[in-house]
Amino acid sequence: MLEFLNAASGEAIHWADLGLRPGIELGFFTLRYYSLAYLIGILLAYWHLSKMVKAPGAPMAQDHVEDLFFYCTLGVILGGRLGYATFYEPSLWSDPSALVAVWNGGMSFHGGLIGTVLAMAYVSWRGGLPFIRVADYVAVNVPFGMTLGRIANFINGELWGRPAGEGVPWAMVFPGGGPLARHPSQLYEAALEGLLMVIIMLFLFWRTRARFRTGLLVGVFVTGIALARFVVEFFRQPDAQLAEFAARSGLNMGQWLTIPLIILGIGLIVWSLNRKPIASGDRPVS
Repeated sequence: MLEFLNAASGEAIHWADLGLRPGIELGFFTLRYYSLAYLIGILLAYWHLSKMVKAPGAPMAQDHVEDLFFYCTLGVILGGRLGYATFYEPSLWSDPSALVAVWNGGMSFHGGLIGTVLAMAYVSWRGGLPFIRVADYVAVNVPFGMTLGRIANFINGELWGRPAGEGVPWAMVFPGGGPLARHPSQLYEAALEGLLMVIIMLFLFWRTRARFRTGLLVGVFVTGIALARFVVEFFRQPDAQLAEFAARSGLNMGQWLTIPLIILGIGLIVWSLNRKPIASGDRPVS
């Protein structure tokens, strides 16, 4: 609280003074919040998806949820890490030990999305399930992990934002970010990509009939999270190895990768709203 009072009086907040630690010390091992965020996010998604498939109109049964839990976990972790190495830090490919060290941070949303899509496609094909309907249900649960992951980024003091200038009382000085107070863009992402999308997706699923319109939920998710990422990138510091690319192209790598998602999401919404809703009593075959 003292730090925020200092900010209100014109003094920048120093992240180091918040007393944050990257993990929980267990003596022989440090349980990093970044890893814990992924674990809790996946378990929360599993629990909520298990509730969702009990509601009318579900395209899958509980045994399909078990398969999705396993393969989507692999997709998120492998896709997220390999995507980060491909899009943001290609040097990781030459150092296998650093490439597999996911607990040290460095995960790509776009890579994780690709990994999750491949996992959903495999489970849908193997179980004879409608892929887009499965994607609708999975999409509702993704923002849980996004929220926790971005909070973990903030706790780690990584992926900080651009210099904030004057008039931003919550700007922070981050270790490794120089003496300038910066936007805590990790919290912006946690709020927009995470918490806001959690509220929107849960409302649409439980309080409207959106789940009976094939493709609507995944369309809203893709559009919303892509727009949120595009906006936040204006406040996020470009990765050091891609700063020149961002200056030359006018947009960050994350923004260029997000534009196709915005187009795809809007297309899914339009396509869905022009289709006849499914019958509320449709149930999958176990």
